[in-house]
Amino acid sequence: MENLRNIWKPELYRIQIEAPQPKRIVCEDCPNRPEFYGKEYHGIMGNKEASYLLEDEPNGAFLIRKGNEYNDFFTLSWKFNDRIHHYKVYYDGSHYLKEKRYETIYDLVADGLITCHMELKAHHILEMINSSTNYTESPYVTLNRKKLKTLSQIHQASNRSSPIIQRNEKILEATNNNQPLFNLTPTLEDPPPLYKYSKYHSFKVHTFKGLNWCELCANFLWGFTAQGVKCEDCGFIAHTKCSERVPNHCVPDLKKLRGVFGIDLTTLLNAHSSTLPFVVRKCVNEIEARGMDSEGIYRVSGFADEIEALKLAFDKDGEAADLSVYSNINVIAGTLKLYLRLLPVPLITYEVYPKLISAIQMKTNVVQVAALRECLDTLPPAHFNCLQYMVQHLHRVSQHAEINKMSAHNLSTVFAPTLVATPPAITDLSLEIRVLQSLIENCAQIYYINK
Repeated sequence: MENLRNIWKPELYRIQIEAPQPKRIVCEDCPNRPEFYGKEYHGIMGNKEASYLLEDEPNGAFLIRKGNEYNDFFTLSWKFNDRIHHYKVYYDGSHYLKEKRYETIYDLVADGLITCHMELKAHHILEMINSSTNYTESPYVTLNRKKLKTLSQIHQASNRSSPIIQRNEKILEATNNNQPLFNLTPTLEDPPPLYKYSKYHSFKVHTFKGLNWCELCANFLWGFTAQGVKCEDCGFIAHTKCSERVPNHCVPDLKKLRGVFGIDLTTLLNAHSSTLPFVVRKCVNEIEARGMDSEGIYRVSGFADEIEALKLAFDKDGEAADLSVYSNINVIAGTLKLYLRLLPVPLITYEVYPKLISAIQMKTNVVQVAALRECLDTLPPAHFNCLQYMVQHLHRVSQHAEINKMSAHNLSTVFAPTLVATPPAITDLSLEIRVLQSLIENCAQIYYINK
């Protein structure tokens, strides 16, 4: 399980968060303003006048103008990296500068600022992505290796040809060869562990909603629009450049088996029309039913093979997965921790993390609790609800500490690396533990009713 802990790489996401935010410089009274621009349009204006309006503004400030009345284009002037830049922009039903198109000029500016910021601050990461990506070590392969192997064995044991095998049989018929050309059962010792028949991915440029990561290099798909590509047949997601190095291992039915582990929380809940992940809810219910008095609950490790089996059951059977067959409650607890650990963005996000660290260092407990609650209110709703559910559960677990030996501090020590988006350079988690311990101990005050 240890090799799954850090498969998602959040560096590009952290850098994107630091990009300048668009600030529209307003012109209240501008004659002949095009209907597709708002008050950011300043009419006919030269470079010097536009630069003068922007020079004392923060990075991200922008305006739209025309160099002269004869131009068939408009000019976007903005401030980035403490310099004023000018670009030709066009409108033909959508706004565009190059190949990307946007519904509003604000969207174009926001995405452009991120692009420039990434080119300035993340060029070393982007160069590394383009030179060192290894498909056999990708998150896609890592997360699906045992699942694909088990599903293949199920297909064979059922004596029915799977759609995958049927497609391979057609390939074999076309080659007039009645013997299998490949071993269709992948193994851990024989990477890449996918069904080994060749089918091109049908990649299309895609605009992703919410947070998404490349399944080849594990890096964030940065930007607001057309961030990467998605295979229309199997759902494989990648940067455009990364997609050029993905082998021809498209398995169209695999999109139905993508499971729940390693999926962005908001994306998953939207897909299931749910407020909580069923993995979290089912595991918590099982632990509260028969594990509250179990000594070392969440600290004692379950058997890795059984945790993997339960993970597979959740991915394959969804909410119908039967937890009662796992007599060792530590397997349930371990699976829950694994699910939370594999979230691309932890429950306590990168934006909220530094605010919580500041809050916990305030002088009095009363002030700390008020500040912590204020910080939590800035979490995305899906993260807020799931964190609240987990904290309330851990609070109930801690109330049995005399028997299970898991005080709020002990639980915080176990869960801090899992729930908190800690920067990789930090090895001392004492403040993160204090944050989580305070959330557990002051649960009733922080998550009070009728806010």
